[in-house]
Amino acid sequence: MIDFLSVLLTLAGAVFFLAGTLGMLRLPDVYTRLHALTKADNLGLGLTVSGLLLQAGSVPVALKMLLIWLLALVASSAACYLVANSAFRGGLQPRQGRFCAKERS
Repeated sequence: MIDFLSVLLTLAGAVFFLAGTLGMLRLPDVYTRLHALTKADNLGLGLTVSGLLLQAGSVPVALKMLLIWLLALVASSAACYLVANSAFRGGLQPRQGRFCAKERS
């Protein structure tokens, strides 16, 4: 049963990684791409680590995996902020409106 749950969590994490990648490719501007990528990848990594925690042989190994996940969360948030801040300071404005693919006149 633990093996099945581990595989299920790991596959769910892979689905979120795929969703984040598709969001990055399909969304219209830097800000929405960053949002999709960081949210989906953080959840995907959390699910993947949860699946791997069930297979961890010892507590120190599990704690190391949790620490890696927390460090990845912090690094992802910091990188997202830096990219968005750089884009905004460079003059790139977020798109407005419900449908961002077309500008309204």
